[in-house]
Amino acid sequence: MPRSRYRIHHTGYLHFLTATINHWQPLFTRTETANIVLDSWRFLQQEADFKIYGYVLLENHLHLIAASADLSRDMQRFKSWTARQLVDYLQQRSSARVLEILARFKRAHKTASQYQVWEEGNHPQLIESEAVMRQKLDYIHHNPVKRGYVDLPEHWRYSSARNYLGQPGLIEVTRAW
Repeated sequence: MPRSRYRIHHTGYLHFLTATINHWQPLFTRTETANIVLDSWRFLQQEADFKIYGYVLLENHLHLIAASADLSRDMQRFKSWTARQLVDYLQQRSSARVLEILARFKRAHKTASQYQVWEEGNHPQLIESEAVMRQKLDYIHHNPVKRGYVDLPEHWRYSSARNYLGQPGLIEVTRAW
């Protein structure tokens, strides 16, 4: 059970979610680490009827609009699997400094592992209207632009902005909502 005060009470409905790397470490600066996230989402799409309506993956966090029959469970599965894969990747690359930070800032109650990759919680926000959906998609797609990484939302590879322009993206996105 997540310790966050944020809970997903309306399963099956669209939610805007945020997941942040512990201590804002920039883990998604390489294609290999970004692919860990994308591979996990693809698995959930195939195995758990996990639907992604919008996303952006930045260097240390992600935003996602998603729905599934059990979104809390699916997000827990996502975080657990990606954490294991990211730690394995960091160990293979001898990234001692990053691993040290993930160990140092691990919450005391996290006794099952040596590291804590993700911050607790997903800060889910129920999307109750088309206006909110449009606002969240706009926020997601313009996040890399506001950070100065790209000039246009569709220039950011790790975003659903291209999907919404009818261009191929890196992952399947459900545009009918």
